[in-house]
Amino acid sequence: MTLSSVTPQDIRATLLLRREIALLDVRHEAEFATGHPLFAANMASGRIALEAELRLPRKDVPIVLYDNGEGLVAAAAEQLMALGYSNVAALAGGLGGWKAAGYEVFEDVNSYAKAFGELVESRRHTPSLSADEVAALISGKANIAILDVRRFDEYATMNIPGSVSVPGAELVLRAGGAAPDPDTTIIVNCAGRTRSIIGTQSLINAGLPNKVRALRNGTIGWTLAKHDLEHGAGKRGGIAPFEGAGDNARDVAYRAGVRHIGIDELAALDEDAHSTLYRFDVRDAEEYTAGHLAGFRHYAGGQLVQEIDMAAPVRGARIVLSDNKNIRADMTASWLAQMGWEVYVLDGGYNGRLEVGPPRMVPRPDPAHRYRRPYEGTGVAEQAMQAYLDWEYGLVEQLRRDGTHGFYVI
Repeated sequence: MTLSSVTPQDIRATLLLRREIALLDVRHEAEFATGHPLFAANMASGRIALEAELRLPRKDVPIVLYDNGEGLVAAAAEQLMALGYSNVAALAGGLGGWKAAGYEVFEDVNSYAKAFGELVESRRHTPSLSADEVAALISGKANIAILDVRRFDEYATMNIPGSVSVPGAELVLRAGGAAPDPDTTIIVNCAGRTRSIIGTQSLINAGLPNKVRALRNGTIGWTLAKHDLEHGAGKRGGIAPFEGAGDNARDVAYRAGVRHIGIDELAALDEDAHSTLYRFDVRDAEEYTAGHLAGFRHYAGGQLVQEIDMAAPVRGARIVLSDNKNIRADMTASWLAQMGWEVYVLDGGYNGRLEVGPPRMVPRPDPAHRYRRPYEGTGVAEQAMQAYLDWEYGLVEQLRRDGTHGFYVI
C-alpha cells in the first residue's frame, strides 16, 4: 500500500488556519510521551480498532499518521481504511521530519492543556500558596476549605489532609456549599499544577466572593515539602452554587466567545457533513448514568479541559457541551474556547426522553505501554516529581517558540 504524504510545513499551515486535522502518533503512549508535536494525539496502532470510531466520528476527516521510524504507519493506515476512513496520509519523514523542519517537540501527555494552564497563570497571575504555607494554615486551624479538583479515584488514592473532592468543572456549582462563609479562604489543589490553576482561575473568573488560592505544585509540591498525605478519603462536595453563579458562569463563557444553541441549531451542526462534531456531557458520571441526551458522550468537564487531546483528537473540530444546570458546561466551554476551539453550550433538551446507562468505557492500555505520570499514584521518585515541575515551568517559553497554539486568555 502506498500512502500519500503531508509535509510538516503543510501540517503547520493547517493548524494555523484552524482547518480540521487529526495528527496521530501511532506509537505506544510511553513512546508518545517522550516527544511529539503540540497538537498530535496518541492513538497506538494496536488500539485503533478500540478507539478510532469513538474519537474520530467523521470518516472523511483528514488523518495524518506518524511514528519515529518503527514502521507502524502502514499497518495503522490499513486498519483505519478497513474501518471506512477515506482520507489517511503519512507525515513525511515521521517525527524525524518534523524535527528536521525545525519545529518544536513537546514531552509528556496532555501537553497542550498543561501548556495552556501555564499560560493562564502567567497572564492572569493566578494566586497560589506554597505547601508550607498551607500546612501552617491547617495546623493553625485557619478558616480554610481545601478543594481537590482531580478525579475522585485520584483523590481517594491520596489527598491533602482535610480536603474535599470537588472535581474540576464542579467547582462553581459546589463551592457555595464547601465554603458558605465568604470569609473562608478556598485552596484548590490537584496533583501538579494545571488543574489547580484552571480551577482557581475558574472561581475567580466566576466571581466567587471568597479569597481563592491554588496549592502551588499540588500533591507533588506537598510531598517534596515533606508533608504527609491522607489515603482513602471519601469526602465529596455537595451541589450548592453561590449566589449569582449561573449568570456569572454564562457571562464568563460569553466573554470567551462561547455561543448557546438549542436543539434545532444542534441538528444543523450535526447535518454538516464537512465538519467534525464532538458532543460531550460534562456532568458527573452518576448524573449521566441516570439520564443523558442521545449522542452525547460522558466526559467530566475538568478532565475534558485537561485531556482534550484524548477526547477530541481532531484539531479544528466543533464541540457541543451539555449540562442540565449549564454552569459546568459554561465554565468548561469558556476554557476550551480560550484554547482555540469552536465550542457551543446546548440549552435545554433534558425535559424529553433521555437515554439511561453508564458511560462507554474503553479498555485501558497494557500497563507496559502506558506512560507513568509523575503525579499519579504513590511511590513516585522525588527526582521524577521535580523534573516534571521543571518541565512545566518551561512550557510558556516553548509555546512561544512553537507559535501554532492560537491560545488566548480572557
